[in-house]
Amino acid sequence: MIIRSRAPLRLGLAGGGTDILAYHEIYGGYVLNGTIDRYAYTTITMSTDSDTHFNALDLQKQKQINLGKDIVRDGVLDLHTELYKVVMKEHNNGEYLPINVSTFCEAEAGSGLGSSSTLVVCMIQAYVELLNLPLDCYAIAHLAYTVERINCGFLGGKQDQYSATFGGFNFMEFYGEGKTIINSLRIHRNIIAELEASLILCYTGISRDSSKIIIDQSNNLKNKTTSSLEAMHHMKKQALLMKKFLLTGDMGGFVNTMKAGWENKKRSSNSVTNEFINDIYETVLNAGAESG
Repeated sequence: MIIRSRAPLRLGLAGGGTDILAYHEIYGGYVLNGTIDRYAYTTITMSTDSDTHFNALDLQKQKQINLGKDIVRDGVLDLHTELYKVVMKEHNNGEYLPINVSTFCEAEAGSGLGSSSTLVVCMIQAYVELLNLPLDCYAIAHLAYTVERINCGFLGGKQDQYSATFGGFNFMEFYGEGKTIINSLRIHRNIIAELEASLILCYTGISRDSSKIIIDQSNNLKNKTTSSLEAMHHMKKQALLMKKFLLTGDMGGFVNTMKAGWENKKRSSNSVTNEFINDIYETVLNAGAESG
């Protein structure tokens, strides 16, 4: 038996940052994003021995789990380990099946495309097929968020898990006490074609540590830093505007909202950008791009 799954990576278009706990628990967050044709993949087969084996092909890392011993995170493929432990404990009556789990992601960690969260969602979808679990999209995304953000303690927002699970264009609402509403947008194919013709995804060659940005933004909110808080409020409003412009095909509005979103994103944390990123941004604007 072979189980295969894949989940899409995403582009954050507006509101990214308002999905972090420090903001949406108090003010409510809005995010608009869309998935792209780049993916994370998972393959599960039954093990030929009594152990479970993880193989992250893109990272060239492997890990073997002796099911006769306690399963612990040791810094090697912790997301694989913790997810396996949670799924088997909570969704397979505590029976730890000996399996082989192979994964691959088409974007590097730190690329800004939600790669780690997408990988977790992809693995969950494979487990759903393996164990015939009655988990809907909300349950899958919530489980991915719990494993990554709470159990493993990796800092970040909530949009990545939901975008990878639902796919397509989504307007997301995040509120206190874990309430989440996903509004899947029916964008006309002509508008999508225009976006595909107009957008360029630039590989910078560097990886950014999102946890530094999250910590900085959270501290600014905790300290009620006026400029940062106002920037977050503007980012939330821009997600609403972006939704309207996408649905109506107003590309001028789309461009202006993206431009304003970047300016507010930079105000939310000093860690958002650096001289290298700024130079790339100015270069593409000088070359004819309208925003980014």
